[in-house]
Amino acid sequence: MNQLDFNGRHAIVTGGAAGLGFAIAQRLLASGGTVSLWDRDIAQGRQAAEKLGSGSTFVQVDVTDESSVREALESTVRRAQRVDALVNSAGITGPNTKVWEYPVDAWRQVIEVNLTGLFLCCREVVPAMMREANYGRIVNIASVAGKDGNPNASAYSASKAAVIALTKSLGKELADTGIRVNCVTPAAVKTAIFDQMTEQHIQFMLSKIPMGRFGTPEEIAAMVGWLCSEDCSFSTGAVFDLSGGRSTY
Repeated sequence: MNQLDFNGRHAIVTGGAAGLGFAIAQRLLASGGTVSLWDRDIAQGRQAAEKLGSGSTFVQVDVTDESSVREALESTVRRAQRVDALVNSAGITGPNTKVWEYPVDAWRQVIEVNLTGLFLCCREVVPAMMREANYGRIVNIASVAGKDGNPNASAYSASKAAVIALTKSLGKELADTGIRVNCVTPAAVKTAIFDQMTEQHIQFMLSKIPMGRFGTPEEIAAMVGWLCSEDCSFSTGAVFDLSGGRSTY
């Protein structure tokens, strides 16, 4: 593992109890930092913090609820005294079906978690970063689906396209500060989120990747770790590809 410098820094990782969020937390800890795992699953969150060991804490939060996000931030700042990075990794896929058959409640849930939840976390954390040190790194987990649009995944694709646009807007709004905002667009990465997809959809995603394999959580974490570091100083509002060659723009 290449060494990244996150010494003395503290990061919030939403959806940190499992999948990409957990791998990202591991990488930041290995890079010398500390992490707060924000997740709504209490049992899984506590198990994740225990597995990660010293330097990690779990904070229960519903990212779709404004007051819950505010309370989670207050708890985090009390414990860590600082927030240097925010990684918005919490997300769901929703059902795999056609637009005209898509359940309205499921559509709203995907948008609430993937987009509104990310917005609320940024909305609360940015002022804290500016107030404490006028410094910070925000990394949003988007998806290649937000670039290309996956069939039978309209809500997920739309939410991730919106995450890309929000990243660009916020990056420009904060360009004259010490806060950098970027996003990554992974192709399919085999984590527990596959449990929410049909096998047909999984094979469709694999067929689109020129490398012929899924990404690994560790590969995503390596890029995110760098984006959370001081070395990421002249990139903001940018989109970093992690699609195995599927998307080259």
